Formats: sequence, C-alpha cells, structure tokens
Amino acid sequence: MSKDRTTKATNPFDSDSDTEKEVPRNSTQTSYGSSSYGSPFADNKARYRNDFRDSGGIQNQSTQELESYAVYKAEETTQKVNDCLRIAEDMREGASKTLVQLHQQGQQIERTHLTAVDIDQDLSRGEKLLGNLGGIFSRKWKPQKNRPIKGPMLARDEAFAKKGSHMEQRQRLGLTDGKTRSNPRNLPTEPASALEKVEVEKMKQDDALDDLSNILGELKEMAQDMGSEIDRHTDALGHVEKDVDELNFRVRGANQRARKLLGK
Repeated sequence: MSKDRTTKATNPFDSDSDTEKEVPRNSTQTSYGSSSYGSPFADNKARYRNDFRDSGGIQNQSTQELESYAVYKAEETTQKVNDCLRIAEDMREGASKTLVQLHQQGQQIERTHLTAVDIDQDLSRGEKLLGNLGGIFSRKWKPQKNRPIKGPMLARDEAFAKKGSHMEQRQRLGLTDGKTRSNPRNLPTEPASALEKVEVEKMKQDDALDDLSNILGELKEMAQDMGSEIDRHTDALGHVEKDVDELNFRVRGANQRARKLLGK
C-alpha cells in the first residue's frame, strides 16, 4: 500500500489527469496537427455562433479558445462562400437552358414566318383562279391587298446563333456548360497551428471567390445575350403579326368571292 502511495505521489501525470477529468464538457482542447482537426468544435458551435455572449464575451476567453474560435469562423466563412458558389453555378445552368430555349424560339419564329410566305404564294395562285371564274360576261375579280408579304425580318445575331447551337448540342449530349472551377492551390494537409489552419481556409476562400467572380462575369454576358435576343424576337413577332393580319384579310376576301360564285 505504501508503495502504491509513493508511486502516485511521484507520478507527475496523475495530477494532470485528475484535472482533465474535472474540465467542463464545453471546454476546448485542440490538436491542430491531427487529421481529425475541427471535430472538437462540434460541441462548441452554439458558443461560437453567439460569440461567447453566454460565457462572458470574447474578451474573457483563453488564447486557446480564441484560436479555436478563429478557426471555426474561418471554416464557417469558407462554407458560406462555397454555398454562394453553388448557387451561382445553379444560376449559370438555368441561364444556359434559357439561352437554348431562346435560340429554339428564334428558329421557331423564323419557320413560322416562312410558312406564312408559303401560304402567301398558295393564296396568290388561288386568288388568280377565283379571278378567272364567273362566266364570260362577268367582270374579272381582283383581290384586295393592303401590303405585300415581306417574310422573315429577324436580323439574326450570328454569334448568338452559333453559341445557341453549340449549347443546344451540349445539352442534348448531357454535357454541362460553363468553365470548370479553377485549379486549387497546393494546400498543406496537416496544419500545425490555428494560424496555419486559418490561412488554409483563406486560400480556399480566395479560390472560391475567383470562381464566383468568373461565373458572375459569365452570367452578365448571358443576361446581355438574353436581352438582345428577346428584343429581336419582339421585332420579329411584330413583322409576323402584320403579315398574318394581311393573309387573314385576303383569305376573307377569297372566301367571299368563292361564296359568291357558289351562289350563282
């Protein structure tokens, strides 16, 4: 028994171990060199989120606690920047799909107007036949025309059309549009201190912000392309409407002529 007491008394680690057992659960003991760095912060997220308001404020915290708090804040900022980057990437994907749809709509408007031109040619032949009918002593019928059918007036932006076709092909193949993220820097895998950990997080944030800036630049160009294409669509639809109204007017006249001939 005396030997055991002597061993306990001369063991320099006993007092430290006993002290560690008495440490409160919410205290932080961080090992920055371990691969599981950051796990000690899980129990302290609530304290870090309210900036130690419930434990005396930042000024009353130990140096080690403040180091852990700085690392937590750096990681939190990195996560928020990455969230913003993911949102921007989703916006870019949606904008790409919108550009493809605008490209397809422009093609549809042009095809519709070309169909109106074909109808005009067929209607002209029908009007000619209706004019020659009615008997020898009948006055030749002449269809009324307010304006000629002009056909497609869409001034296509060749650059946008080429870009739209390229994006449409990539979409059909299931390929994603846009540039990939920039190459990340060579980051240390085992930060030795809290300061190094914070610096690593700052590097990650810089890389993510560079990517975010590039995506925002792409979104700006896409928005400009959308605005220009929508303006062209508006002008083209105005010309289509005028030609369709003219065709409707002439069709009504041809129908009246046909009913008159059938009534004789």
